[in-house]
This record gives sequence, structure tokens and C-alpha cells, in this order.
Amino acid sequence: MRIQLRFKIIFLLTLFSTPTFAQQHGILKGKITSTDGQPTAYVNIGLKNKNISAVTNDNGEYTFPRIKPGAYTIKVSAVGINPQEKNITITAGQTLVLDFVLTENSQALEVVTIAGKNNRYKVSLPSASLRLNEPLLEAPQNIQTVSNLTLKDQQIISMSDGLIKNVSGATRLEHWGDMYTNITMRGSQIQAMRNGFNVVSSYWGPLTEDMSFVDHIEFVKGPAGFMLGNGDPSGMYNVVTKKPTGFNKGEVSLTVGSFDLYRATVDFDHKLTNDGKLLFRLNTAVQNKGSFRPYEQNDRYSFAPVLSYQISNRTKLTAEYTLQNAKMTEVGSYYIFSPGGYAAFPRELTLTQPGVTPTRINDHNLTLNLQHQISDNWKLTAQAAYYKYLQTGTSSWPSAVNADNTVIRNVGIWDAESSMKLAQLFVNGQAKTGGINHRILVGFDGGKKNYIADWGQSHNLDLPSSPFDLNNPNYSFPSNGYPNFDRDTPLAQRAIAAGGLMDQKYLSAYAQDELGFFENKIRLTLAGRYTFVDQSAWGGAADQAKRVTPRVGLSVSIDKNTAIYAVYDQAFTPQSGLIRNGGKVEPITGTNNEIGIKKDWFDGKWNTTLSAYRILKQNELTADPTNTPSQNFSVVLGEKRAQGIEFDLRGTITSGLKLIANYAYTDSKVTKVTPGVTGINVGDVVPGFAKHVANAWLTYTLQEGTLKGAGVSGGFTYLADRATDTWSVGLQKLPNYFKVDAGVFYEHSKFKITGNAFNILDKYLFSGSYYQWLNAYYYQAEAPRNYRVSIAYKF
Repeated sequence: MRIQLRFKIIFLLTLFSTPTFAQQHGILKGKITSTDGQPTAYVNIGLKNKNISAVTNDNGEYTFPRIKPGAYTIKVSAVGINPQEKNITITAGQTLVLDFVLTENSQALEVVTIAGKNNRYKVSLPSASLRLNEPLLEAPQNIQTVSNLTLKDQQIISMSDGLIKNVSGATRLEHWGDMYTNITMRGSQIQAMRNGFNVVSSYWGPLTEDMSFVDHIEFVKGPAGFMLGNGDPSGMYNVVTKKPTGFNKGEVSLTVGSFDLYRATVDFDHKLTNDGKLLFRLNTAVQNKGSFRPYEQNDRYSFAPVLSYQISNRTKLTAEYTLQNAKMTEVGSYYIFSPGGYAAFPRELTLTQPGVTPTRINDHNLTLNLQHQISDNWKLTAQAAYYKYLQTGTSSWPSAVNADNTVIRNVGIWDAESSMKLAQLFVNGQAKTGGINHRILVGFDGGKKNYIADWGQSHNLDLPSSPFDLNNPNYSFPSNGYPNFDRDTPLAQRAIAAGGLMDQKYLSAYAQDELGFFENKIRLTLAGRYTFVDQSAWGGAADQAKRVTPRVGLSVSIDKNTAIYAVYDQAFTPQSGLIRNGGKVEPITGTNNEIGIKKDWFDGKWNTTLSAYRILKQNELTADPTNTPSQNFSVVLGEKRAQGIEFDLRGTITSGLKLIANYAYTDSKVTKVTPGVTGINVGDVVPGFAKHVANAWLTYTLQEGTLKGAGVSGGFTYLADRATDTWSVGLQKLPNYFKVDAGVFYEHSKFKITGNAFNILDKYLFSGSYYQWLNAYYYQAEAPRNYRVSIAYKF
């Protein structure tokens, strides 16, 4: 009886105390939208000095379900918006609804807050380093962004690791492993940028970025001189690195994969002071990586700390250091040579020789960025960067390829050093004259680049009497022994003797005004850039050039989700080379005519871009078709024309279903040939692209039930009518390319498990060309079916 009485008392106390307990807390909720009324998904919103935050859903809604009664300050802040704070008081049992409308300042919404754009496949806003003062929908240019979530879902670990399948028309043909990225788009190799700086110091740079410290990558199609100096008429890609967010969080991930891949990364993001003025972020990665070919390695580590200090409400200073260290098999060893055609040998065949000293690379970068909000409508950005690249290594290329499938393997020294000192100063602003809105950009770029290299020493591993047999490879001690290169002589002296000197100094000034009419529904862009450059290469005399390049663009908003655009612009790109007859090297000039239509669908959850372009490019240097392996002469092509159509789709189609799909048709041909140039004719196809490129990547995540957070993904890449990488005609064309990848994953609040299978159909995939001097084909095979599994834990 007493037990029953006690049970009843406890039950009644619980019954009455439950609502009482619930009444001890309040609820805060609301919705965050942009100025055009669109919901802003995945925005972080926090209670100031309380380390309590929430994230908006796809509809822009947020909720704090249990807040103790009291007074609070709720804050939404990020680069690119005017910070907002609201003081609130929560009482017991109250449900307070508080909405925010995010307004842009002089720098368009780069990151709506913290993790907003990193949680979607569709990115609506440019980074600050692109200097655009508007959403991508309104920009008169085709710009595609590969988000951080895409990188993680596809388990992309470096710039050269399948990333380009997310962008229409981008291809990467035979290459030197994971050393350089070298992406081709719109008929030319595009420029490599990092945080707005052109980081190309030679024909082969820069070292591929490890994805551990990369936030996202922006692909800008067509000339980008109005944003960044020294661009290419075909476009560029801009790697945006991770910065502190102002929230205490972190992530550790481990990845294992086929062919002895072992990788660990750490992302640590923390406030060093309670007021959030001093922020710190550290990203590190360690990787051991083998290959489907024996005796190959690609071991790396990276270290990337970032400090950010809010000097005042209007001024912020960010210091960033990045170190990448690589130890890898000598470059060039991934190629196979055959007198009879492509794919003539097993894809596991390698021409490397065990015992050849690995190539070692140390790549350093220090960047300082100062942002000062002059007023609500005007912002100044100044940044400077120093890059230092050190390489001690070798490259390999055969001295002879014989008709009986034997070769003489050759190893050449490749020690190199590069330094770059770069600086930028620009001002973004908004003004209004009468009924016309002005988005204004003015600025300066300057830089000094030096590259020295010794590639003047080489050694044959095999003797003519005992060549390397491709049918029966023997990796024992080579018949001619190992090389013994001179590294006692200082590199600068060796580089002079080898002709391995390149340098460039440039200065440019630019101004742009985007005039908005009829409540900014019609936008006219007028811009111009002045560029001066002084440069030399291969030990030749310095060349100077200067030019003013204009830009005119028009963008019209049909409605709040649809815009059409047209743009005409010019490019002026310095280039270095050595012409056989000693002629002067002129910078590349080019024009781009482009039209397109952009549309956001279903409240901005996914986006499509359709564009058509025509690029004329003059004075471009290309490798002299008559070169021997030891020669680096170039010829002036004359003029080439690239034209095509591109389509991109990305975003969330329905709840849980994300899609990236693209297609590009590219036609690039020679239209004029410089008198005296042989081996190249009008009408020839320009090397290094595919006429048809199609990609898709689909991800579906279960939204409810026991397996909520689990999902599947898959996609393909298709290349047709591929052009080889040299002017040599050869006898065989490259076959069409088709690759299928797929994966599964499960994500909880704190951890995520991701597994992917690559080249599921186990096709023999390769790219290659014909080398006339050796009378042989060369090609580089991709890996057979392989797997990766990652486990990530958030803290």
C-alpha cells in the first residue's frame, strides 16, 4: 500500500512538474532572408557571448528550442553583409519570433555566415577575392563554383583528383601525376589563381593544392581581367582557402583507399578571445599514397594556420600561412611509350626505376589581407602575398623508342626554385546618381616573379645493348647505372647554363562601374584595365609590353530568378618563351563575345546557366613541332578561334536530392598561321580538349526514418572527339572516354562515413598523343576500379 502511495505521489509530482519545468524556458525562432526575399539556407545565427548557435534550414528558418529567461543579444554577421545585432528578452514559456533581412555592403554576400555556402552544391555568391559586388545571378559572366560539400561527398583530395567533372567543358589530359593541375577549358589552358592572386610562376606550376585547406573553387569562364590581372581569354580557376568562422568547432577525418592510400586531416576552428575579435583556424593533412603501378609514391603533408583579428568594428586583418611538402616519384614516369599505338601494354606498366631518388617539393605561402569598411557602402581591401617554391628532383623521358617495343629510359635533373611577391589594393563601393545605381570597383595589381631551374643534366638508365623491354620489364639494377648529378654547384649557376631562367614584373590599374537602371533590373558594365609587363624566359632578353583592355557587359533581370547577359571583353596575357630564330615574344591578346541565361529554380534551390561564346586569341606561343626532347623552342601560332556552348545545373532538386550536371560543346581551330611556321596549318584542331564533355553527379539522402542521414551517390564523365595534346598528327585518334563512379554514406550529427568506388566499369581509361621525334605514341593510363572510405568526426 505504501509503495502504491509513493508511486502515485511521484506520478502526480511528475505530471504537474513537467509543464512547470517547460515553462522555465522560452523558444526563439524566425526566418532569415536576403534583400530580394529569398530564404538563406544553412546560415549560422548565434547568441552573442553565449557560444550558442543554430543553423537555418532550406527555408531559411531557425529555432532555439530551449532558452533560459533573460536578456540576450542575437547576432548575424559575416564578410559581405552589414552586421546585425538585436537585443531580446526571453520570458518563461514565451515563443519569440524574430526575422532578419540580410543587406549587402560593398562586398556582396561572400559567406552569408560561416558555413552557409559550404553546405550546398549550389553557391549563389562570389568570394571576396573575385571582387564582384553582386550575386552570381546578376554578373554578366559564366562563373561556376565547386563547393566544399561537393569536395567531401566526392572524396576529392587534391586539385587534380577528379574535381573538374563538376564544371562544364573542363578537361585535363596527360599530366605529371599529382604535381600540377593544368586544366584546359574553352580551347586553352586556363590560369591558376589562389585567393585572387595569379600563382603561375612557370609553364608547369603551381603545385596542386591539397583539399584539406581549400574551402571552394571558382571557375571563371572567359577573360577575367576586370577581376584579376594577367588572366587568359579562356578563363581561370580561383582556389579559395579556409578562414576562421568565429565559431568553436573542428573536424577530424581518416581516409583509406586502394593502392595503399592512407590519409588523415584535422580542421580546428576556434575563438582565441571571448569577444571573438581574435580567431584562429588550423588545417593539416598527412598522406601516404601508392599507385596501381608499382614503385610509385605520392606522399604529402600540409600545414595551414590562419589568424584573423578584428582591429575595430570596421577593420579586419587576416594572416595566412600554407606549407605543402611532397615526396613523389620522378615526374614523367607515368607515361608509357609504344611504337604501335595507344593502350598497347597493361595499364600497370611503369617506366620508373626503383632506386631513383624521389622528387622533393616544399611550397610555402604567406598572405596578409586587410579589409576596412570605409562606410556602409564603401570598402577597401589590401593584400600581399609571398610564395616560395623549392624542388629537388628529376624527370624522365625516353631517349629512344624502338620498333621491337624496347626503350632507352632517360632521367634528367629538375631542381627548381621560384619566388613570387604579389600585392593588390582595391575599393568596392555603391553610389546612386538620380535613378541609377552604381557598383564601383577600382584597384591596382602588382607582382614580381622569378623562376630558376636546372634541367641541363641527364642520364640514360639503359644501354643500347640492353634496353628496357616493355613486354618483359626488368626493374633490377639498370644496365647503365644510376645518375650522379652535380648538385654542389649553386642552382642559380646551373640554371643559367641550362637556360632555365624566367622572370616577370607587372603592374596594372583598373576601374569598373556597373550601372543599374529601373530598380537595378538592367545592369550595364563598363570597365577598363591598363597593364604593363616586363619579362624574360630561357635566359633570353627582357621584353616589355603595355596595353589597355576594355570590357562591356549587359545583364537584364527578366524576373527575380532569371537573368540574361551579354559581354564583350579583351584579354592581355604576358607569356614567356624562346623562339628558334630569336624573335620577340609578344603577350597574348584575345577577345571574347558571349551571351547567356541564368536561372534559379524553386526559390533558388538549384540553378542553371546556359552560355554561348566565341574567343579569338592572337600571338599565343605553342611548342615547336620540330623540337627534340632537349629543346624548348616555341613558335607563334598566329590566331586560333574557340567557340562553343556550355550548360551547367547544380543544386537541390527536391528534399534530399542534389544534382550536378553539365555539358559543353567546344570547337577550337587554327584560323591564321604565322609565316615561316611549319607543321601547323589553318583549320588544324588545337591540341588539348574534347569537343563533347558531359558530366553528372547525383546524391540522395534519406530525410526520415531509422536510416535518416544515409544516402547514395553516383555519376559519370563522358568525353567524345578528343584532341591529342600535341600538333603531331599520328595515325590514331583518342577513343571516347566514359567513367562511372558511385558511393554510399551515412551522416549523423557528429560523424559521417563516406565510401566511393571509382571507375566502376573497370575500363582502360587513358589520354595520350603522338611524338614525332620518337616516332612513337605515348599515353598515360588511369587507375582501374578502386575504392576509398572516409570517417569524419566533428567536435
